[in-house]
Amino acid sequence: MPWLLGVLSAVAAAITSLFVARDALNFGIMQTLLMMTLIIGAAAFVVVWKSRRQF
Repeated sequence: MPWLLGVLSAVAAAITSLFVARDALNFGIMQTLLMMTLIIGAAAFVVVWKSRRQF
């Protein structure tokens, strides 16, 4: 699980740096919001994947 959060954090940092400068005061906040969105999206993907496989 920690490796998954590390990968998602790295992806979130890369995507966030496209829109917000790394030295901006709100970079950490934007990175956290994007990482939470990625986690929710991954969880939703797993739920949909599991439910489709049952039918």
